[in-house]
Amino acid sequence: EVQLVESGGGLVQPGESLTLSCAASGFSFDKFVMSWTRQAPGKELEWLGKVTIGGTPEYPPSTQGRFVMSRDNIKNMLYLQLKSVRPEDTAMYYCEKHQSASIYSPRIERGQGTQVTVSS
Repeated sequence: EVQLVESGGGLVQPGESLTLSCAASGFSFDKFVMSWTRQAPGKELEWLGKVTIGGTPEYPPSTQGRFVMSRDNIKNMLYLQLKSVRPEDTAMYYCEKHQSASIYSPRIERGQGTQVTVSS
């Protein structure tokens, strides 16, 4: 059974940095592309980027360089570093597994999420 367990969320102040983690199990982690997404209250799910099986990240322009993704294929972990957080970064953050090792494969599994709240 695929399990994706996010952690590291919480209450942070604007301008601070935060690193989220995702522990993956139940599948061969090093054979699948992984992504991070988020959903703010009342908004649609937003894709934040993905990491190839080799560890190369790809981000949409909307992240503006403030997010850094990485993975550890030995520990079966996925990471998301949020830099200089803003109130609009308040959202539930999700780790997602793609269908294959192809960067073009769709996302097919999602964890339960970890809440990030940015407020002074």
